[in-house]
Amino acid sequence: MFEKILIANRGEIALRINRACKEMGIATVAVHSTADADAMHVRLADESVCIGPPAAAQSYLNIPAIIAACEITGAEAIHPGYGFLSENAKFADIVEAHGLTFIGPKADHIRMMGDKITAKQTVKALGIPTVPGSDGEVSDTDAARLAEGIGYPVLIKATAGGGGRGMKVAQTANDLSMALSTARHEAKTAFGNDTVYMEKYLQKPRHIEIQIMADSHGNVIHLGERDCSLQRRHQKVWEEAGSPALNAAERDEIGGICTKALTKLGYLGAGTIEFLYEDGRFYFIEMNTRLQVEHPVTEAITGIDIVREQIRVAAGAPLSMTQKDVVFEGHAIECRINAENPFTFRPSPGLITQFHVPGGLGVRFDSAIYSGYRIPPYYDSLAGKLVVHARNRNECLLRLRRALDELVVGGIETTIPLFQKLVREPDILNGDYSIHWLEKYLAKLGH
Repeated sequence: MFEKILIANRGEIALRINRACKEMGIATVAVHSTADADAMHVRLADESVCIGPPAAAQSYLNIPAIIAACEITGAEAIHPGYGFLSENAKFADIVEAHGLTFIGPKADHIRMMGDKITAKQTVKALGIPTVPGSDGEVSDTDAARLAEGIGYPVLIKATAGGGGRGMKVAQTANDLSMALSTARHEAKTAFGNDTVYMEKYLQKPRHIEIQIMADSHGNVIHLGERDCSLQRRHQKVWEEAGSPALNAAERDEIGGICTKALTKLGYLGAGTIEFLYEDGRFYFIEMNTRLQVEHPVTEAITGIDIVREQIRVAAGAPLSMTQKDVVFEGHAIECRINAENPFTFRPSPGLITQFHVPGGLGVRFDSAIYSGYRIPPYYDSLAGKLVVHARNRNECLLRLRRALDELVVGGIETTIPLFQKLVREPDILNGDYSIHWLEKYLAKLGH
């Protein structure tokens, strides 16, 4: 097992990784920008190294500085968390080239799944169901023919995309030219790559994802599904495990398909295969080759520490459980508490003047904020994740309502009031929502 791990991230996920390391008896190194000198992950790690100024490009994305921090401190491995360098194949290659261990999948698999066209072609060949669409890049000359064959509405997506950027819907043939040009422009601006592809646009799908864990001994298991359908601008805000829309047979079937596919691929570490789900059918959309923001809901219903397993398999150990050992108990919901206006989602960095975390049975709050902490304006607005677990979904919703009413984050705007409304909405209580539900709900509220 590793003796010292460098955590190449910040905020709540850096703190989450630090906790797993400490429980395993592993020393930790925190890296930070000058803006994060007083951050909680810096305070709680065994060592810390400043790697640059506030801008992420000069600090948390500064590969030479991160490698140097490993060499200075004697860290043997790097955990990238999520975001930043977590799905950067070049970074994984550089880490390994320096004799260090990258706690994550192989660089080739990160590269493979990072390109949407390659990912779709790969998983299709492995037996994972995909959305009807183009087999590769779409040019302006063949777009109309492809769209007619697929059937409107169609979705234009950036091959190097993520976070909803470079993604446009063409409801009819008249919309196609504008959707193509807009998606290309967004993709070029965001990713430096204007290549796009086309898929069938599903009307009322849910967003279902399957959590996978794999070791270097050929063992692959799934930890069930998460329902991430409550989204705004393709950004998740509320996640559940399991999904209100699936039964145990459907979970076992799609979980089995995913584990079989990744066994063939020779995958290593944690991964999440994301699907659109409509009318009882699953359609692959992408695979995330990293830890997910919403991993705590899976941990809640399985009792498995996913970060611990990531570290173990990266060190060459086998998974600590088989598929038969995975037991799903109860229901869990996560709300992403962002430092934003609750309805316009305008960022709200600033000084936290009051802070109280809810407690009680089945309540978890993953966060790196504290009273007197100033949230910097340079990074993602996630302030914390409220995770609630109970014996069934109804009890979980009641517990979540209570926990949200207890949670206090003063001095800044947060998304707490939005969740206080959502947890009382009939559609949410009934589990009757799709990926378009939240956008329509906010539009009705005038946002």
